[in-house]
Amino acid sequence: MDNITFYGADWCSDCRRAKAYLKENNIAYNFVDVDLDQKATDLVQKINNGKRIIPTIVIDDKAHTNPKNDVLAALLGLNEVNGRVIVYGADWCPDCRRAKSYLKDNHINFKYIEVDKHDWATKKVEEINNGKRIIPTIFINDTVYTNPNNAVLQQVLGIGAEKSTKLYDTLIVGAGAAGLTAAIYTQRDRFDSLVIEKKNIGGNAYLTEKIENYPGFTNISGPKLMDRMSNQAVTYGAEIKTGVELEKIEKQVNHFVINTNMAEYKARSILLAMGSTYRKLDIPGEDELIGAGIHFCATCDGAFYRDREILVIGGGNSALEEGIFLAGFCKKVTIINRSESFSASPTYVEKLNDIKNIEVHHNQKSLEFISGDDGLFKALKVEDKVSGIQAELSADGVFIFIGLIPNTDIVKGLVDLDDRGFIKTTGMGETSVDGIFAAGDCREGAIAQVAAATGEGVLASYGIKAYLK
Repeated sequence: MDNITFYGADWCSDCRRAKAYLKENNIAYNFVDVDLDQKATDLVQKINNGKRIIPTIVIDDKAHTNPKNDVLAALLGLNEVNGRVIVYGADWCPDCRRAKSYLKDNHINFKYIEVDKHDWATKKVEEINNGKRIIPTIFINDTVYTNPNNAVLQQVLGIGAEKSTKLYDTLIVGAGAAGLTAAIYTQRDRFDSLVIEKKNIGGNAYLTEKIENYPGFTNISGPKLMDRMSNQAVTYGAEIKTGVELEKIEKQVNHFVINTNMAEYKARSILLAMGSTYRKLDIPGEDELIGAGIHFCATCDGAFYRDREILVIGGGNSALEEGIFLAGFCKKVTIINRSESFSASPTYVEKLNDIKNIEVHHNQKSLEFISGDDGLFKALKVEDKVSGIQAELSADGVFIFIGLIPNTDIVKGLVDLDDRGFIKTTGMGETSVDGIFAAGDCREGAIAQVAAATGEGVLASYGIKAYLK
């Protein structure tokens, strides 16, 4: 877990201090006495630009010159009250960003291990999670927590519950393109705005490697575009809280009470912009293998399949866009399409002709996901819709892109929904409840595109503005 080399000397007071601190916290290290090892002395001088400064402590291949105890605590995840915290994650992982942000906001030291940079870390994550590559995987005092939400971290670490007495002008549920755009506009109009987000800032757009149809950019990564939107909203004064899950909305005489897993908030108006999640196939083997070879986000999990063979299920824009992205580092990508032709735009279809490691199978109905002896995904059983012939397509992993379902279960019974669960709206995003608005992918008739979502955010902000005035 720790790879620490301690370069020092017995006569050095700072070395004794640092060694004592590591020993008190049961941190193992390899001590090298520079007085007895000329190569060690030369290395210390090289690290410190010719100066013989000790202790020089190398932690996970990064050198630290005479670190104080508080620096060691931050590097190793040591906390006086909360114990030791170690986070296995990746920079591209939205839940890792959420968890790290929550720990930082509450002044919790944690050691961060990037699984993409250490094969042993990836293997450890798989071992802990029964073969599944689930991050963040967090150790808190040697107890493992797999992708804990902020409420779990709050409870385990004994962090005080958040208390909010402020009455916001508007509370926005969802920090995707629609919610962030609305926050920019409402805040510019001097309406105090709070954005709460269950998972990651940017929603599904954040998980898109490349966006090529957003005005003003020939192409831009989803994370970069979403970060710009969130930074702009914060610059204008909006508050954004991640890891906050909506539980209940109650309407009072002149405001709403919003209960969440983290705190209770009050607002004069509400914008529902909670977006949507990826649709599943609902065939045998799917639920058991999600995270163990079955995935719904190429940006999140594609890196695990570098130089390996994968399947992509779907025939729309998302399937082709993500398949093309995966082909950039996977050995082979096989696209499984249920129909006889793609429903994706011609732009994406034409790109396939130039990519040699993508293979396409049309008219294939997915029947079953098959696991191997190790409990991981092994193959997809399909049936040719024309010939009726069944076959098993082997691969190292599979990504499913067959559409979206709205995240509206929590507001069922509060606002009117259509038969598919999308929120019914009128005019400028008004719902069936006065003071509650909706925008983005959770709204009936929405176009699942970033540019469209930003437009809906603008329109809803004008509806909110009119309501508040």
